Amino acid sequence: MKHISLLGSTGSIGRQTIEVALANPDKLKIVAIAAHKNVAEMERQIKVLQPEVAVLTDVTAARELQKCCGSKTKILAGQDGLLAAATWQSADVVVGAMVGYVGLRPILAAIECGKNIALANKETLVAAGKIVMEAVHRKGVTLTPVDSEHSAIFQSLRGGAKTEIKNLMLTASGGPFFGKNRKELANVTVDQCLHHPNWRMGAKVTIDSSTLANKGLEVIEAHWLFDMPYEKIKVLIHRESIVHSLVEFCDGSVIAQLGNPDMRLPIQYALSWPERYANSFGTLDLVKAAKLSFAEPDIETFPALQLAGECGMAGGVLPTVFNAANEVAVEKFLAGKIKYLDIYETTEKVVKQFSAKENYTLEDIEMADKEARDLAR
Repeated sequence: MKHISLLGSTGSIGRQTIEVALANPDKLKIVAIAAHKNVAEMERQIKVLQPEVAVLTDVTAARELQKCCGSKTKILAGQDGLLAAATWQSADVVVGAMVGYVGLRPILAAIECGKNIALANKETLVAAGKIVMEAVHRKGVTLTPVDSEHSAIFQSLRGGAKTEIKNLMLTASGGPFFGKNRKELANVTVDQCLHHPNWRMGAKVTIDSSTLANKGLEVIEAHWLFDMPYEKIKVLIHRESIVHSLVEFCDGSVIAQLGNPDMRLPIQYALSWPERYANSFGTLDLVKAAKLSFAEPDIETFPALQLAGECGMAGGVLPTVFNAANEVAVEKFLAGKIKYLDIYETTEKVVKQFSAKENYTLEDIEMADKEARDLAR
């Protein structure tokens, strides 16, 4: 039995993690849950899971939860509560499902306490990959990827030695605007952006998928997860979202992981590894899938992919800056304050005001994150 602390329990990945745990009651038990301020969903999760502790980082929301929650679950609040959930004594696996930079501190705290990590929060590695991976190796914990693309590479890498790898190939659906040019994107709406053709995701990740910023973040994440140079990390557009990623080896062999576009599958593998659990969510029918197509990404129309890669290669705090500026720009777009193409323009303008710093600390990263957000706003 693996005991899980789930950070970001009310979001898309969090809710699907709960589905996975409930489908494997003899193998997985969620003992701690944490989210921001969704009182109604948190109350429902407490009734279903009966966790030892539940946390809302919004203090007012936590007080409301305490009033309406009559269970034995301990209710905590604020950032201190979040850190308590991340380091909860009975948990041996922490699922990082929070969206954005906010996931960094609790994941680092969990690693320092010797917890194994199942990571969906890509921003943790984008902003502080060097620091996080050094902590993982120093503490001797495992970090398994939840993102479908990185899970696919993680599985495909079992087909050969690291020295035999020629390229890692991340696939991208291309989002709702594949085939369009920048002129056609000038006046797209939030609602149009949120209609992803294949995946069911939260608003932030869905917007990032439409701009390919998400794939840029995943390139940086793959660099740290697999200790792979950027020149060996490629991106392919794959509209069907059946081939989740591929590894090309030196002899020309290409090993891929295929599956339905269902995040519950990579979530389950991240939690079951090094085993595999039986799947109760449906399996891939290749006859029905029929056609599998691939294309080069259009970086002229979707330049965020290239900018993210450039920030990753430059290193230092630049990936942090890219992520922070993009987060703020997406927030402003979702709020109707800027247009779609302004997301990239804002991010690029902020990135250009920073330079890479070879030797940097967690404090440098936090300062760069704050400065980039202020500039983006």
